[in-house]
Amino acid sequence: MTVNLMVTVNDIPINTDYFVGDFIDHTVSGMIESLEGTAKIRNLNLQIDKDTVTINLNGAAIPTNTFTGKIIKSTIVGMLSVLKGVTNPIQKVTVVLNK
Repeated sequence: MTVNLMVTVNDIPINTDYFVGDFIDHTVSGMIESLEGTAKIRNLNLQIDKDTVTINLNGAAIPTNTFTGKIIKSTIVGMLSVLKGVTNPIQKVTVVLNK
């Protein structure tokens, strides 16, 4: 399956190789698809802006509570913080997946 992945951190595009892109895809997909009321990902736009997590899955907004938002944010920020080109502190993240 071909996946189109776009990641920005603090509004800076982050280039990923095959391994990193695949790792991000599987990690993010696993988190989102495990949430109640979600479906298999066709299109995902996930935004983190400071402490706010916004998820748009297949054209529909997916609500998150504080706990879920913190887990998603912590996992994604931890994963991205070690990548080349990422500056800390991470305040804003965008992950777009199209499958």
